[in-house]
Amino acid sequence: MKSVIHTPTNNIKESLDFYTSLQFKVISDKDPTVVTDGKAIIEINPDRFARAGLKLYKNTWRKEVAELEKTTAVTQLETGHLLSDASGVWIYLVEGSPGFEFEPKESSFAVPGKFAGLSLETTDLARSASIWTALGFTNSAGNTEAPYIACVSEDGLTVSVMKPLNCPHLFFNPSLTYFNGGQNLPVIEKIRKAGIPISEEITYFNKQGIVDNIIIRDPGGYGFFVFND
Repeated sequence: MKSVIHTPTNNIKESLDFYTSLQFKVISDKDPTVVTDGKAIIEINPDRFARAGLKLYKNTWRKEVAELEKTTAVTQLETGHLLSDASGVWIYLVEGSPGFEFEPKESSFAVPGKFAGLSLETTDLARSASIWTALGFTNSAGNTEAPYIACVSEDGLTVSVMKPLNCPHLFFNPSLTYFNGGQNLPVIEKIRKAGIPISEEITYFNKQGIVDNIIIRDPGGYGFFVFND
């Protein structure tokens, strides 16, 4: 399985400017347009039917689709299948390989810092968990009785799914998560200098009222949690 983050755009140049301002590297400039921070692989898709979500590549999804259809609707596409989990985030199951080559690095090199996977917010954690499990993700933390559950794909992408009313800040479904281990203030300053608009400056977790967590969004609406955790 190969995991590719999928973000829509109505302006490729604007989206590429956003990512290159954050020092993402372009690994494919068209058909598809793909950027990376060394860990996350992001396809920027100008198709008007594209939606924010995740693309998963595999030779065949026949077995998984049979299981998924017990839980959710699955739409047939020319390239494979489409479904969503209980968060409403679209999951594209593509039969075949991505149209580019890239081997992830040991660590992220872009401005947002240390990539920690995707975060979703759902109103039905058990249903979301069953869908990600059916896709071949394995539980790495939390459970359906806890506030969240984290699942990991075969190629190492973590998807963390949160119950309602656990995150005291804006939440864009889906969002990339960056955890910078107490070193987030210099990262925030770099993002400001890059001219990236900040959707929310968060002081909730800081007793001194310091902005130590921020949320930004790419031009297609994909969220970025750049956090001090």
